[in-house]
Amino acid sequence: MAPRSPAGRTSGQGPAPASWRDIQPAPVVLLSGPEDYLASRAAESIRSQVRIAQPGAELVRFDAGSYEAGTLTMQASPSLFGDWKVIEVAGLAQMNDAFLVDALAYLADPAPDVVLVMRHAGGNRGKKLLDAVRAAGATIVDCQPLKKDGEKAEFVTTEFRLARRRIDPEAVRALVAAVGSQLPELAAACQQLMADTAGDVSVETVEKYYGGRVEATGFKVADAALAGRTAQALSMLRHALATGADPVPIVAALAMKVRAVAKVHGVRGSSVQLAKDLGMAPWQVDQARREAQRFSSDALARCIRALAEADAQVKGESRDPVYAVERAVTVIALGDG
Repeated sequence: MAPRSPAGRTSGQGPAPASWRDIQPAPVVLLSGPEDYLASRAAESIRSQVRIAQPGAELVRFDAGSYEAGTLTMQASPSLFGDWKVIEVAGLAQMNDAFLVDALAYLADPAPDVVLVMRHAGGNRGKKLLDAVRAAGATIVDCQPLKKDGEKAEFVTTEFRLARRRIDPEAVRALVAAVGSQLPELAAACQQLMADTAGDVSVETVEKYYGGRVEATGFKVADAALAGRTAQALSMLRHALATGADPVPIVAALAMKVRAVAKVHGVRGSSVQLAKDLGMAPWQVDQARREAQRFSSDALARCIRALAEADAQVKGESRDPVYAVERAVTVIALGDG
């Protein structure tokens, strides 16, 4: 008989790839991938669900790298009172041989009242165990970093939706631009905005909290340049640089916006389909399409060349990187002009 889940369901009938948001307790769960924040959210969700179904459940944690033989068997043994256990094992990427042996044995006969959650952050160590976990039909959660802005925007939108709050699309973009380099920081920003505000979250609200970030400044310059507001774009750029902003992330913001425009330039199809094909959010496709109307193919090529030159010069190839950035902003703002 397959092991029971805390809610009385059976599991283990086959591989069950799961989203970190939708994960449910199972006899064996593998959190696989380098994004620690997603893995921690998944583990926290499992823990919470088990304790709701089984309030007396015990939490046990140990590390696979410093594991002592027999620990898993001992901890998974039935208690006198029949209480559930959640066993969380960290560091599978550094597991020792003792853990490998015991874990392989455990997979053949998981304990009925235990949820075993194992964390593997990546690498080749432990491949034999990972293959065995998949063959056993364990639940596997893919914890990969959110690298694309579209993925981060979807993350923010979902965080607000699940909290029954609304955030404007432009506010989503501004938040990702301001704090999107690290997922934990982005998640914390979402929670802060929801805790400190009421009603819909607008771009003005995001700028009030995070408008001072260099990344956000770069995107404001980029927005003005792509809209053809040359004087405003140059004024914001000079102010940012005069107050100590690094030109490197400003050029990166300009390049990101121009790449989005280049992706949609002259391409037909619905925003939803293009978003899927290009790795963008639908609202990003719509915005890039609006901005693309100012550019011919030749103008876009000029912008890309100017940005490449600016990127090289702000990274050390010029004694006057400010001029290169100003030139790139001017070329973008002029468009076909």
